[in-house]
Amino acid sequence: MKKKLVFATNNKHKIKEISSILNEEIDLYSLEDINCSDEIPETADTIEGNALLKAQFIKEKYGYDCFADDTGLEIESLNNEPGVYSARYAGDDHNAENNMLKVLSKLSNIDNRRARFKTCIALIWNNKTYMFEGIVYGNITKEKHGKSGFGYDPIFKPEGYEQTFAEMGEEIKNKISHRAIAIQKLITFLRSIK
Repeated sequence: MKKKLVFATNNKHKIKEISSILNEEIDLYSLEDINCSDEIPETADTIEGNALLKAQFIKEKYGYDCFADDTGLEIESLNNEPGVYSARYAGDDHNAENNMLKVLSKLSNIDNRRARFKTCIALIWNNKTYMFEGIVYGNITKEKHGKSGFGYDPIFKPEGYEQTFAEMGEEIKNKISHRAIAIQKLITFLRSIK
């Protein structure tokens, strides 16, 4: 019998992508599939902590093995801001445009624009907790470039590329991104256990 696993997200694109990789090995469910419409807490002060909080919430309330992810942009010269506050850096309305403008404003007179995107995935599997991390290093541009992607993609240029995440398009970004790296580690682990 296939094992059930909940991904603590309502993002159908993410669910489909991971399901297609795991194909027949695991039954993957979204929050909607288990009728979870709760506001899941993200009150930790680290990216790892938030991913773990989300996974624990589902395990404790619904009883399913689960994994959850959290992502942040860390900028070296801003003491790794916005970090865990990336989605609400410019306010609780989670406005990506305002978040980018705040970053660009804070960096306006700073030469060191090194940054990294970090995704952490917390997995609770057979009552054990595992953590998987993906990191992509790069630089913050001086202005926005590109229309695809979301969040800080128009101002983040990964190392070794001449385009921002928003310019390179989903297909390339999804192969090299922080989230792709963390998910690949998760998938490798899930395939290794029976």
